[in-house]
Amino acid sequence: MAGFQGLLHLHLFVIALSVLLLIARYGLQMANSDKVNHRFFKAMPHAVDTCIILTGIGLIMVSGVMPFTEAGRWLTEKLSCVLAYFALGYFALHMCNNKVLKTFAFLGALGWLVMAAQLAMTKVPFLG
Repeated sequence: MAGFQGLLHLHLFVIALSVLLLIARYGLQMANSDKVNHRFFKAMPHAVDTCIILTGIGLIMVSGVMPFTEAGRWLTEKLSCVLAYFALGYFALHMCNNKVLKTFAFLGALGWLVMAAQLAMTKVPFLG
């Protein structure tokens, strides 16, 4: 059980770090800062998001709850939310030139993350 708790806390820490990096990069881009091109902001988000995936896989293996099964429907939806968070975050930071569209994509990414958190806490799927 201690291994699960440690892995869970690591997972939550890297999620918080990912959100902080997304907010920082978004803020720097909105301010037209050159700091957004710093090597730290180019490499660290990829490492952190990889850690989210790896700790998530570890939690799946330790807990035994499998996505794409009847018992793991909430986890399947959570994975979809996390993929949407990654996609909208990428869209907001790399593909949008318009600040309004960038803002909507950024807020959408945070919304998907909140939905993933809700699923993780309640373990009740939204889609039935």
